[in-house]
Amino acid sequence: MSFSDFPFHPDLQAAIAASGYVNPTPIQVQAIPPVLAGRDVMGLAQTGTGKTAAFVLPILQRLQSGSSRKIRALVLAPTRELAEQINAYVVSMGKALGVGSVVLYGGVGKQPQVQKIRAGVEVVVACPGRLLDLIRDKAVDLSGLEILVLDEADHMFDRGFLPDLRRILTYLPKKRQTLVFSATMPAEIRRLTEDVLHDPARVQISPTMPAPSISHVFFSVVAEHKTALLKDILQRQEVATALVFTRTKHKAKSLALHLQKAGFRAASLQGNLSQNKRQQALDGFKTGTFNVLVATDIAARGIDVAGISHVVNFDLPDTVETYTHRTGRTGRAACTGEALTFVTGEDHKMAIAIERILGSRMTRQPVPTGLVADKPAAEALKREVGRPRTAGGDRALAQPRPARRRAVPPAGAKSRGGRSASFDFGVRSSGRR
Repeated sequence: MSFSDFPFHPDLQAAIAASGYVNPTPIQVQAIPPVLAGRDVMGLAQTGTGKTAAFVLPILQRLQSGSSRKIRALVLAPTRELAEQINAYVVSMGKALGVGSVVLYGGVGKQPQVQKIRAGVEVVVACPGRLLDLIRDKAVDLSGLEILVLDEADHMFDRGFLPDLRRILTYLPKKRQTLVFSATMPAEIRRLTEDVLHDPARVQISPTMPAPSISHVFFSVVAEHKTALLKDILQRQEVATALVFTRTKHKAKSLALHLQKAGFRAASLQGNLSQNKRQQALDGFKTGTFNVLVATDIAARGIDVAGISHVVNFDLPDTVETYTHRTGRTGRAACTGEALTFVTGEDHKMAIAIERILGSRMTRQPVPTGLVADKPAAEALKREVGRPRTAGGDRALAQPRPARRRAVPPAGAKSRGGRSASFDFGVRSSGRR
């Protein structure tokens, strides 16, 4: 199937063709038709499967006809970064149709956002807190809303937005189309969907499985040697770009500073930064100014950068689902990627749980000479070698891939050019995204 098979307006088809995309992803194939038909949709899909285009394209198709310069579609997102990504995609695809949009989030002044709303827009992409502020200020009128989208609904609950979501719903027309997209379905989100969706079409694309284009490697290492191991990997392996996850904001900041002092082009992305600093870090990562971005899980679903070669779990996440979201930042579409995970003695149970859920044994990589392996973790992971495998055995995703990428150069080295953001869209005709 190709995008030309969808009944999109010629100007929208032209915008899609100009972007170089031909083949929709599975979530797009299954979700776009019911959205075009006006049905509510409940979509479950992992990070990086193309959910953004699955709702933006049919929304733009609907908005190209009818009244303009009033708010007709609202997309709620849990992070500023994700809101910016979605809005940028709406702008890129909607300009040919004359559809205007605005992005709303806190940490910046309200007045520029209010001015854009007053100028007239059809689409609002917002974080819940700032949207509620502007509703209370009577700067936003949602009485004519036709479509509501809750993107990354489970992450909104994780970040405590559920009360804000319920308050926002009281300002919306009862008669509307509602689309909910999520990677997982905890009980709280399930109850919310039962309240807001009417006879929804249900679309599910392997929500707990990572892309098969990702190879997975475990390193058992003592906690005090994790920084040295990361530096060794960045120096010796073919790492083009690395997204490194830590458990806390303080550790993300301190690790990025340590890497900078060691000569790496690194930055941090975490909640203590101002919006301006966060945007600088993200933009620098997109353009190649930084090759290494150290982030907390706030970035797991808000970063969509083409060509991330490695995801490093400096600290192991608390859940298998979070592991999937993190590693979904690499190996997008037809590209390959590597997920490297540092396992200490206190982490081995989660590491084993990840393997059991994914159904394959990950590659065990010894730490370099001079660094100390965590023996309890190594022994626990070694014992798992003999455990019964699930159906399918050790899949191809667990096999190391030949190195094809250049190493991260130290500070001062010339980059071969920047890289642009991808938009969770589809598959280019060349096979890359």
